[in-house]
Amino acid sequence: QVQLVESGGGLVQAGGSLRLSCAASGRTFSNYAMGWFRQEPGKEREFVAAISSSGASTLYANSVKGRFTISRDNAKNTVYLQMNSLKPEDTAVYSCGADPNFSRIRIPDYWGQGTRVTVSS
Repeated sequence: QVQLVESGGGLVQAGGSLRLSCAASGRTFSNYAMGWFRQEPGKEREFVAAISSSGASTLYANSVKGRFTISRDNAKNTVYLQMNSLKPEDTAVYSCGADPNFSRIRIPDYWGQGTRVTVSS
């Protein structure tokens, strides 16, 4: 089992920045690819970004490319999502996911509970 706990959400004005963190425990963190996802009420969960277990490879949704950056610190068992130039449409609950296989990261085996991000216009 892998336990994931997100933090860093909050209320921010459009154009502002936030950094989300996802702390992992339970298994060897460096063996897992990690991803960030978001979901608004009444909508399907959306893939945002992913990073391979070593950090060498990253993926981004087109909607966040150039504004968001995913990174990880394997010594701290933590993955981050730096969000810049935030827009009201970025408002959602953001969750992290973990999977041993980077090619499967869009449907990870493990999920966190999420942290809410609200971007005001």
